[in-house]
Amino acid sequence: MTATTRTLASGPGWHVADVICTAGAGDRPFEEAHQDFCVAAVTSGTFRYRAQQGTAMLAPGALLLGNSGTCYECGHEHGSGDRCLSFHFGPAYMERIVAGVPGARTLTFEAPRLPPLPALAPLLAEAEAAREMADKDAFRELSLRIAGAAVAAISGATSARRGPSRRDQKRVAEAVRRIELDAEGPISLSALADETATSPYHFLRIFRQVAGMTPYQFLLKTRLHRAAVRLRLSDDAISAIAFDAGFNDLSTFNRRFRRVMGETPGDYRARRSSSSGMRVPRRRQAQSEVGPHQPGR
Repeated sequence: MTATTRTLASGPGWHVADVICTAGAGDRPFEEAHQDFCVAAVTSGTFRYRAQQGTAMLAPGALLLGNSGTCYECGHEHGSGDRCLSFHFGPAYMERIVAGVPGARTLTFEAPRLPPLPALAPLLAEAEAAREMADKDAFRELSLRIAGAAVAAISGATSARRGPSRRDQKRVAEAVRRIELDAEGPISLSALADETATSPYHFLRIFRQVAGMTPYQFLLKTRLHRAAVRLRLSDDAISAIAFDAGFNDLSTFNRRFRRVMGETPGDYRARRSSSSGMRVPRRRQAQSEVGPHQPGR
């Protein structure tokens, strides 16, 4: 085999994989079939892609587009190897995404690829960072955003810039309150969308429009903020604070805390403690601190 595929994250109707191909100029092009709709972001290398929609040379930053149930061929006559973040969507799941993109009218991709577009660069950088950080939760939203961006770009659809409706504002406000109440537990994008009676893609779009960030970004911000407060006010172990805040492992918490706060949790605690000159005793803190499953903060 010249290609290895590693699943990074998955859910009902979708999955994303890290695909590394080592084929070279001396290898014959291989033919396969798209089992589902595919949007693959090329992160390194080049290759020729021939599909029902046409033939294209793909380079880093480009998006490979594949229609469900169609055959395709890849070749590397110009150089060896490539690596892609390959997003796959079942037809029913893709149909819901297309329905949520303003102006999009067709389910199938009419071109084999999207070139490296400046507008897509920040989104693809987020996806590559999520791969390197093994951030499975981030891919739940990234998969929708990348599919929606591909559908909008390839169909020429334009996203309406009118302000969010009062109904959408109410939906987002309810979701924000839900996240604030249950930030320590598992909260999925699909569950939030179901509670607001919208499709996941539409909910994600209006949430970003109203709140200025995605639901997952808001959830992380909430968890990190509460962890930072506890680091400042208590002597609890950093691992206990991380788990109580909703993080599954200490290394993930440390990475994200440092990325947002600019320093490790230990350094943050030490600097805050030394600047205030005091710490809340453990027994006092236990009486005054709101527990992880009690709302009202």
